[in-house]
Amino acid sequence: MEQAHSLLLNEEACSQLREHQRAEFVFEWLSFLKKLLPATDRADVKKNQKRLVEQLTTVLTGSPGPPTRLLLAQCLALVYRVGDSLTSSLTVDRCNDIIRSKDDSPSFLPTRLAAVACLGVLYEQLGRLLINSFKESVANLLKATKSSEVRVAAHQYKILKGLGVSAVSCHRDIYKAARTCLTDRSMAVRCAAAKCLLELQREAVFLWSTELENVATLCFRAFEGSNYDVRVGISKLLGTLLASALEPRQAIAPRPGSKRNSLKEVMELLSSGFLRGGAGFLRASGDMLKGISSVSRDVRVGITQTCVVFVSILGGAWLETHFSCLLSLLMEWVSHARATQYPADAVSCRCCASFILRATLGTLLGEKAQIAAAKEICQLISKQKRVARVSPADVAASQHVLVCALLELGSLLQDLSSTAAPLLLDTSIGMLDTVISVLLHPSASARLAAAWCLRCVAVGMPAQVAVLLDRCAERLNALKSCPEAVAGYSAAIAALLGAVQLCPLGISHSKGKVVMTLAEDLLRSAAQNSRISIQRTQGGWLLLSALFTLGPTVMEQHLPRLLLLWKCAFPLSVKDVENELRRGDSFTWQVTLEGRAGALCAMKSLVVHCKDLLTDDVISRLQICITFCCPSTLFRLPSIIKSYGNQIKNAATVFRLRVYEILTMLQPKTYEGKQLDWTRSSCAELNLLPSLCYSQDLALLGPGLQDVDQHYIEEQVRSQSNHQGNSRLHGGGSGGGTLEYDPFTIFEKAQEVPTPLPPASALTAAAVQLFGVIFPHLGIQQKAQILEQFCEFVRHLKGARQQTVQIHVAAAFCCTLKCLASSRRELGSEEVQRPALSLLLGALEGSNPLLRCMASEGLSRLVQVLNDPNFTVSITLMSFDKLKTARDAITRTGHALALSAVYRYLSGISSPQYLSACVGVLFTLSQDSTSPEVQMWALHALSMVVDLAGPLYHSHLEASFTLVLRLLLSTPHTHVEVQQSLGRCLNALITSMGPDLQGEGAGVCAVRTSCLVGCAVMQDIQDCLVQAQAISCLQQLHMFAPCFVNLASLVPSLCINLCSSYLSLRRAVVACLRQLAQREAVEVSEHAVALVKELPHVTIKEVGLEGALFSLLDRESDPRLCRDIQETLVHMMSSAAESNLAHWLKLCKDVLSASAGLKIGLKSAAVETQQEEDGDRYDDSSAFHAKSESSGPFNNLRWSTRVFSMECVCRIIAQCENGDLAHFNMALAQEQHYVVLHLADLIRMAFMAATDHSDQLRLAGLQTLLVIIRKFSNVPEPEFPGHVILEQYQANVGAALRPAFHVDAPPNVTAKACQVCSAWIASGVISDLRRVHQLLASSLAKVQVGRDVTSQLYNESTFTMETLAVLKAWAEVYITAVQGSRQRESPGSHLQQQSDEAGTADPAGAGLLKLVQTDLATLSRLWLAALQDHALLTLPSQYSSQLPSTGGSFYTAEMVEQARPHYYSAWATILHATALWLNSTGFIIVDEGPANLSRPVTPTSMGQSTSLSSVKSPEDVNTDRLHLILGISVEFLCSPHSGDQMENISSCLQALQALLEVPWPRSKVGNDQALSVELLSVLHRLIVTRESPSIQLAVLELVRQIVCAAQEHVKEKRHSAEVDDGAAEKETVPEFGEGRDTGGLVPGKSLVFGALELCLCTLVRKLPQLSPKLAGSPTGRGGQTCFLSNTDCRLVTSALAILSELPSICSPEGSVSVLPTVLYLLLGVLREAVKGSVGAESGQLVPGILQALRTVLTSPMSRAEKSRGAWTELLRCALHTLLESWHSDKMEPGVDEVTTLTSLTIFLLYASAEVTTVEPLQTRCIQAFRDSLESKDPVVLSRSYQMLVSLFQGPALVARPFILALGGRLVSQLEEVEKSHPQGPAELQAVQDAIRALEALVFAADETHRPQLVAVLLPILISLLLDENALASAPAASRSLHESALRDLMRIGPQHSTVFKALMASSPHMKARLEAAVKGNQESVNTKAQAPRVISKNTPSIQLKINFL
Repeated sequence: MEQAHSLLLNEEACSQLREHQRAEFVFEWLSFLKKLLPATDRADVKKNQKRLVEQLTTVLTGSPGPPTRLLLAQCLALVYRVGDSLTSSLTVDRCNDIIRSKDDSPSFLPTRLAAVACLGVLYEQLGRLLINSFKESVANLLKATKSSEVRVAAHQYKILKGLGVSAVSCHRDIYKAARTCLTDRSMAVRCAAAKCLLELQREAVFLWSTELENVATLCFRAFEGSNYDVRVGISKLLGTLLASALEPRQAIAPRPGSKRNSLKEVMELLSSGFLRGGAGFLRASGDMLKGISSVSRDVRVGITQTCVVFVSILGGAWLETHFSCLLSLLMEWVSHARATQYPADAVSCRCCASFILRATLGTLLGEKAQIAAAKEICQLISKQKRVARVSPADVAASQHVLVCALLELGSLLQDLSSTAAPLLLDTSIGMLDTVISVLLHPSASARLAAAWCLRCVAVGMPAQVAVLLDRCAERLNALKSCPEAVAGYSAAIAALLGAVQLCPLGISHSKGKVVMTLAEDLLRSAAQNSRISIQRTQGGWLLLSALFTLGPTVMEQHLPRLLLLWKCAFPLSVKDVENELRRGDSFTWQVTLEGRAGALCAMKSLVVHCKDLLTDDVISRLQICITFCCPSTLFRLPSIIKSYGNQIKNAATVFRLRVYEILTMLQPKTYEGKQLDWTRSSCAELNLLPSLCYSQDLALLGPGLQDVDQHYIEEQVRSQSNHQGNSRLHGGGSGGGTLEYDPFTIFEKAQEVPTPLPPASALTAAAVQLFGVIFPHLGIQQKAQILEQFCEFVRHLKGARQQTVQIHVAAAFCCTLKCLASSRRELGSEEVQRPALSLLLGALEGSNPLLRCMASEGLSRLVQVLNDPNFTVSITLMSFDKLKTARDAITRTGHALALSAVYRYLSGISSPQYLSACVGVLFTLSQDSTSPEVQMWALHALSMVVDLAGPLYHSHLEASFTLVLRLLLSTPHTHVEVQQSLGRCLNALITSMGPDLQGEGAGVCAVRTSCLVGCAVMQDIQDCLVQAQAISCLQQLHMFAPCFVNLASLVPSLCINLCSSYLSLRRAVVACLRQLAQREAVEVSEHAVALVKELPHVTIKEVGLEGALFSLLDRESDPRLCRDIQETLVHMMSSAAESNLAHWLKLCKDVLSASAGLKIGLKSAAVETQQEEDGDRYDDSSAFHAKSESSGPFNNLRWSTRVFSMECVCRIIAQCENGDLAHFNMALAQEQHYVVLHLADLIRMAFMAATDHSDQLRLAGLQTLLVIIRKFSNVPEPEFPGHVILEQYQANVGAALRPAFHVDAPPNVTAKACQVCSAWIASGVISDLRRVHQLLASSLAKVQVGRDVTSQLYNESTFTMETLAVLKAWAEVYITAVQGSRQRESPGSHLQQQSDEAGTADPAGAGLLKLVQTDLATLSRLWLAALQDHALLTLPSQYSSQLPSTGGSFYTAEMVEQARPHYYSAWATILHATALWLNSTGFIIVDEGPANLSRPVTPTSMGQSTSLSSVKSPEDVNTDRLHLILGISVEFLCSPHSGDQMENISSCLQALQALLEVPWPRSKVGNDQALSVELLSVLHRLIVTRESPSIQLAVLELVRQIVCAAQEHVKEKRHSAEVDDGAAEKETVPEFGEGRDTGGLVPGKSLVFGALELCLCTLVRKLPQLSPKLAGSPTGRGGQTCFLSNTDCRLVTSALAILSELPSICSPEGSVSVLPTVLYLLLGVLREAVKGSVGAESGQLVPGILQALRTVLTSPMSRAEKSRGAWTELLRCALHTLLESWHSDKMEPGVDEVTTLTSLTIFLLYASAEVTTVEPLQTRCIQAFRDSLESKDPVVLSRSYQMLVSLFQGPALVARPFILALGGRLVSQLEEVEKSHPQGPAELQAVQDAIRALEALVFAADETHRPQLVAVLLPILISLLLDENALASAPAASRSLHESALRDLMRIGPQHSTVFKALMASSPHMKARLEAAVKGNQESVNTKAQAPRVISKNTPSIQLKINFL
């Protein structure tokens, strides 16, 4: 294909190809030429133009295929436009000659059509350059059109488009030709004619002026028998004409008597078509005489779409102005007698009017305009209500108006949600009163519509649910005697109960009791008044059915009463049944059947909504009613209907329906033994087909209704086509569903109004489902008999009746097979299989395509159920034989589809032979151009085979690609169904090829090229489904071979189709964009911006593709499409938001600001704040001033879109958090792409959202504010050091929070605001805490008031949610205050230094704590009550009986499950705060006075009950509190699901730490060893399973506290024992502590053993070398360095500290057991630190090791009488180990000798003399010091001398040997200093430390020997002095040493004056040296003293006064 990429066609290469390859080659060349010509130099084009035109003409005359024709025409036009256009007339003449040719052979037709296409594009592109020949061309085209060349009309519009007004002379002729085509039998011709006239009307004024009425009539006729595409095209034409007539785009010359059309005239024109259709006068008159309607539904649906197009073109502003008039005209349609002659017609017309209102009001108007429209509709309802009162005859006319108006009003209010709240408060319209008054309307449909409208109000504004329920219940009680009132208010209450399912906040539990009482009262009083018996019966059961939607928690207590009501509704014996039959009359039977149907519906609702209540006992009771009564009643119904006429026929049908529904839901074993009876009953009702086909096979039936925007009204046409055989006397079919067909659907969980089918149709669907459930449970003989009867019955019928029965029978059996497959049951033996197969094969050859699809699915299910390879092969052979012999399309299509379906549920096709045969047959059928239907089915089957074959299909891929491409290039555009199947087939082939498409082989390249060419062909086809398939194929290609998909051409085509009028195409576009955005989001955005073409509503250039997607998201209502749009935006944001931050934030801000009601909301918020806080320093109203945002690119966006924009803002902030640090650092951020520079915009957006009318947007705004506070609270303000950047926005945050604490704010908004408040206070940003504290204080007051059941608007769990949110917020604030206060009080803390320097109090410290203290008494009680509730709710299910029957402090017993999540989210913070409060009080109970809790809380008052009989002592109260906190903490920390709750784990640990800081709980824990051991085991598990360093440090700190508590306990017991024994201080310690006499430690019961385990775990995880087993060798890791971080060092140090304390809590024998382990670990860690194998952080580790060693050595157990000997031996061993490691490691590089010396020193100083003075340990210790004194390292020398100082000053037994051994060496080293003075600081320090050591030695000597030693010290000091000359030139270290020695001499000399004088007298040289040094020192001091006096001469002459006292 690369040879095709040239300016001229490579004819040589082309001639060598085969025919189908030549067509592909030419198409590829034309595609390349189309892209090349615009970029080619004009001179080059002119140079090759002649040859190029010749080649293009050759292609023209070569019978090109449809796609090639279009490309050829475009290339020809481009050649003349880019090159020389003078010769273009020659080409036009050539085309005209071809069109005029007399050759009518089929082979010449493609050439003629190519000439027509070329003419169209040439005139479109060159326009007036061809003005001279256009008349001839038009004449030829018109003539061709008259000659039935139907595809000519498709190109006429291009001539009109190119010539514009210049073609005015031919407009009339074209119009006449198009008129004929507009009513052609071919749907494609109608579409082309509509397109031509649409282009013609741009210049032909007469179309929308003088000819408007004729064109309208013509369009009405074109609607008749039309398909979806025709209706869309013609509605666009007629809607455009009507809009032009109403508001002309160009001036019209005035004519005598003419006037401008008014809206009423235009609508009357549409009304005539809507009411009378497009029939002529005679036919219409005849129909009127016959009394039937002559308007088909497709005409009305077309006119409906026309009306939508008409209003959409005029725009939202026009609609807002003229809505009142439009509404009244639409209501005239639905109230006209012609439109409502029959119920089905009335339903259809109402659907049309509702669609017009929904499609215009819902998409064209903003929220403000929608509110105005809602007022208009409300006024219309009020007017119609008054009309209905005037005359009963007007009721029939007004009911349909009311239904449409109420349904649209409900939709508006539901969409507006809480934004419409002011509308309900407007007393001028009284909206709720108006709607409620319709509940008394005589018409049932009007009453139900009003009930649904109230439900929509409740869904949109959940606060209204309880209010409306109370109001309706009150009116129902008051008007029980009025039948309309009973029916209306019952429906309203049921609808409101159904709305609760969509309201997260729910309703009060008490409302269920009220409704239950109402329903029971209605049922019990139904027999009292026969006039309203039916209404009361229906109403009562309707209420009960709706009541079940509240869930099992509500219904559990009412179930016994319900069971009794069910029992009363059915006869209890055969005698009762016989009595019924004898005494019944028509009315009695109607009431009876209605009652039993309602009872069965209530059972169904129980099964659907309250499955948890279906115990065996309940099922058995239901079974009695169903299995005894229902069969007897059902079997007698025919005779009853025969006896009493058709009056009870509808009631009987509904009763049957309810029976079938409940039986389908219950398990067949429930009615075991009755299955055959039920099967026979259901078989009699089979007359409707449910959706039992394979989902992908439905594509064969045309575009699915779910894939079009107009599905709501297109269903009307589909329903009519499904009932074509029905008599017009019955209304022409069902007319679609409507609420009055089944009022019991009003409480279903749905956003849109339910549309149940008529009872007869619904009964059939239920019968099919029931048959499928029951049939598998029958016996073999019964199954075979029923299936044979089915086959026989179908065989004996003929015509339409046979088809209908065949459809129903096949549907029932397919449902059976599906149930068998899902339950893995068997069908039966061959006697059952034979009739089953016969039944399906007969359906497979049925004339209905839906039947054939269902039969193929049935065959696949049958094969799956039987799972017999022989049977499967026989089925396939049978289909092969049929396809070989059959010639009719029906048989061939059915069996072709069967071939692809047989292996559908058998894990795909695994036989290559079957695959080859199947592919061969389907290839042959796919090329049967004589039957497009066969082609379509065969290609669809081929795509299924490709999917099922998987990799096995690879051998057929090349041939398949060739076939698909050849068919794409040759299939006419009129056969769109074939092209759609080709698209599906190409998609399947690409998926089968998969990643292999990335290959570089010749075969792969050819296949890839075929894919791209095929996609290009499909993109040029006008059908939307084919274009969607093309996009899907390109998406698949991009997935497998992204580098071969050209985004530069793909993205612009996607953007162009982004606003397509076809839903399926928009879905495909967005799905493709979503995938592209995951990989190349930036490139996609750039290609979209580069697109010059503007899209409707929004310009790509202005807001980018992202803005276009936001606009599309706002307009779309399809959930799947909206989800894809959101995901696309999220992917684009994650890729590009950080790099293009300003653009994305501005986009989100524009979206948020695009609301008509924004200005009002901001202004009112500002005014309110101004009034509240006028004169304050921080005026919240000055935060933002309301400004109009209408200048933005978006207008009137919905609240849901704005909520998503706020979610995007939060995502952007989170994304920036993971990016550059400069995003949150003002000093580093210097450019606009850092988020911190946009903080003002972020705050503004959060404020705008948080103060909006929409509750959902308020929640999103508060969440955004919370994110901003958390992320930016620590960002400093560089211009104002010591301040943070958020401080300037304090007023703004306060203003955003205030509305959420209003008394009318929903609980979820207040709860979120509390979370924001606590975060805001905890951030430490606020300088004035009073404001935010007031908000929290008001919420606390609200909590204390408690829940008032009578005024409860929401579910009780919302009170729990709000209360716990408030308590959690206060807890967070208190925790912050306490922590801040502690940080201030801690000496040397950062906050302390800051406050000392600034002289101000810390805002998060004392000031905040003082504010909280005022409410702490109340808060503490509430916190304890909440914790007790949480403790009860966390009990396992087996302890549920222990829960209080009345509930807890903040939850009710019925709402336990709903309350649990709220407690789970708040308990940890409350626990921490409670522990801190108990810590502050020291567990001292102070009577703070009664706290006003929400309800009397016992036992949650924690011992504070006022009852005298239950008064607890303070000790008991404290014990309860301690155990409560410990129990909650331990339960949570033991939970395996606590892994994700790191914050909660941290809170638990901090709470326990706070408790153990207080003596009383510490003593409790210390006294209870079992509790301590349990705590240690929990903490051990925690430290093993949690890797967080902070958690592990907290665990170790808690273990230390537990060990300290045990220490205190042991010390107290020992002290008590000593006092009791009267013993003074002595060595013998009483034996308390673990180990007792034996020294044994029991695992699981020993605190010491548990602590050892935990510490060992910590140490070994950080230092595996300690465990030879873990390290894999006796030497650990073999010297590998295990780098420890700072945190790791802290963990190790903490573990060692705990280890060192363990011996002290043991008995003497126990300490001996523990000591070896402790010493081993201590010395092991010490050795690793000494060897340097812990990394660079060992310096942080050593002090902790040495401190732990000192603690062990000083343990009292080492001096205890019973353990002293063992301790001495063990410590000697430890010392020996230490010395051995010193000896073995000292030769290794990097060994820390200083640490070893220090540890030896600690041993020598703190161990008893018995340990260290024994030989050879003492000698080895001395030798170690002697070796260290020989070190060349001055640092080691310095530390050695320091250690010697400590030793010389130690006990005499320890010091004496060291003095004797090392004193001489010390003196000799100091004497050598005179010869080599120190050269650096380290050497200087070593000399000074040596002098200190010698001085310590001197003072350690006896008084008698001290003078002799002084006489040695003084000469050494004098020798260090320098003379005056040497001092001046000496280095700094020598001078420092000189000064230090002089100071020592002046200090020591006077102390030993005798020795000093004798020395001076005996050594004149020393004396002179000393005197010179003293004199020099005195001169230096004098010089320094004079220096300040010199400086003082320059001081200022004016002194500032700084003391003002």
